[in-house]
Amino acid sequence: MNHLKALNPREKVLLCIILLTVGIGLFFYYDMPHGKEEQFPFEEGEAEVHEEVKDVSPSSSENGSTIVLVDVKGAVETPGVYEVHANGRVKDVIQKAGGFLKEADQTQLNLAGRVADEMMIYVPLLGETPVAINGNNDPSLISINSADLTELQQLPGIGPAKAEAIIQYREENGLFGAVEDLQNISGIGEKTFEKLKDFITVQ
Repeated sequence: MNHLKALNPREKVLLCIILLTVGIGLFFYYDMPHGKEEQFPFEEGEAEVHEEVKDVSPSSSENGSTIVLVDVKGAVETPGVYEVHANGRVKDVIQKAGGFLKEADQTQLNLAGRVADEMMIYVPLLGETPVAINGNNDPSLISINSADLTELQQLPGIGPAKAEAIIQYREENGLFGAVEDLQNISGIGEKTFEKLKDFITVQ
């Protein structure tokens, strides 16, 4: 206190200004957030962005699709074995093979027929006796995996209702693995299957 009394009025004013400045500086220092604390919200937000991007990325199983091999022969630009989706059509395989030759007899094929694994499609020339029907190796057989509604009704014991049931079954459950799987369809029992088993194939 003796030191303060020894100060003249001007020095006392300067001392008050210095103390006031220090006080204000300390107030703002403790009131404002430190640099490290300011980084935390940014880092957390950044982590949330990465997690969100990860969640919307499609998984391989979602994009996955069954691939089948189909052998294309005859009057096409590039005969060979081609990979197509299991729900593909004959026309899709023909396009992969470069399309028909000018001499090809397109009327011998069902371009809307579904493909099946290990299926063979032969495109005959105009005037040529067909080697295969609906892509089957045996012209006398109808593929229950690719035949349409009209073709299925050519089978003994198969009317419009059962033909629709066959198409609906393979759309919901995938292609038939064996002709015996046809008995999984309601309305096609052992007796019906015995009548048509010699006329069908899964190829």
